[in-house]
Amino acid sequence: MNTTVHDPLWRQALAGAQMLFVAFGALVLMPLITGMDPNVALFTAGLGTLLFQIVTKRQVPVFLASSFAFIAPILAAKGQFGMPAVLGGIVAAGVVYILLSAAVKMKGTGFIDRLLPPVVIAPVIMCIGLALSPNAVHMAMGIDGSGTQLVAYETSIIISMSTLIATLLVAVLGRGLFRLIPILIGIIVGVSLSIMFNIIDSTAINQAPWFALPKFMLPEFHLGAILYMLPVALAPAIEHIGGVVAIGNVTGNNYLQKPGLHRTLLGDGVATSAAGFFGGPPNTTYSEVTGAVMLTKNYNPKIMTWAAVIAIVLAFIGKFGVALQSIPLPVMGGILCLLFGSIAVVGLNTLIRNQVDLSIPRNLIIVSVTLVFGIGGMKLGSGEFALTGISLCALVAMLLNLILPGGSAWKRNPMEDPLIK
Repeated sequence: MNTTVHDPLWRQALAGAQMLFVAFGALVLMPLITGMDPNVALFTAGLGTLLFQIVTKRQVPVFLASSFAFIAPILAAKGQFGMPAVLGGIVAAGVVYILLSAAVKMKGTGFIDRLLPPVVIAPVIMCIGLALSPNAVHMAMGIDGSGTQLVAYETSIIISMSTLIATLLVAVLGRGLFRLIPILIGIIVGVSLSIMFNIIDSTAINQAPWFALPKFMLPEFHLGAILYMLPVALAPAIEHIGGVVAIGNVTGNNYLQKPGLHRTLLGDGVATSAAGFFGGPPNTTYSEVTGAVMLTKNYNPKIMTWAAVIAIVLAFIGKFGVALQSIPLPVMGGILCLLFGSIAVVGLNTLIRNQVDLSIPRNLIIVSVTLVFGIGGMKLGSGEFALTGISLCALVAMLLNLILPGGSAWKRNPMEDPLIK
């Protein structure tokens, strides 16, 4: 379906529904993992996309929704400070994007490359995935965060591994739009098996009203929770730049110039802060939707308006949200075994693609210390001023990059390669 500016509204709406369908699996999975309300996540994804379109003058065909990069700090800060404080940290993360957009407008993008070269950002991304891997394994085995066996081990393994295999097969062998929705297909397979094993209680779904307000929640601002969020916000900011370049390559437009990177960063920041004010997860541009744009050649940004409106409408269907929250632990665990590993591989690929030379001592130090601090859960400080895990390792990586000499020597020089000589 090739949607143009002159297409009738019904066709634009259908294309928008298709884009939301592509994003849906990842959109609702993130709030389910972190204990947020999926209906609120749908609402804030739609609202965030609309705000992004306003800021960018409706020029960029992207859809914004739940960011997986924030899972680790949200889980950590939630346990220590509570969900309202987490939401305050999300609002602050959006402010980071807004400040970055102002800096880009004034100074260009060069300072981002100096502050966050691949040798800094790559190990942080790896930590985001690897630090969460025990959670994925426990969920796949039917064990919740407190260590309680919620679903029998044998049943959990059958469901989680079937979910994982289905997701893998669709990702590798799928064609057309199916290849863009492996998470959604995996959830469908896992839920179907869960129904067969009779581990889904439909009582709550039957009792839920068809129309209900999402469970909005106001943020509280707590310095400790904010410190969890701010360093992690830098990784999605870099991801955002890559996403804008990617959609520009697909459509043949240079969005870094028009509407400008400062506007797209501002739009992302406004969307993320708005999500925090309503009780939703931070937003980011979805590469799945970029893939759908490339496949269907739907270049008209209006289709994202329709996707956003449909997401907001779905947010007010009470039974829909309760059904999402009824998805069993092993189903999510099976998908997360792939998802968290994939996040780590993105970081590894960043090192390889940018030819980061780990034989250079400064590079080796930055990557090594960052990985150990992030995966091991190192903690510095106490109480409100404590830094731990991903937040700490991100700050340490940036500081080491700024302090250690030879800041421009992170990349391998091919002429010094002994294989070339």
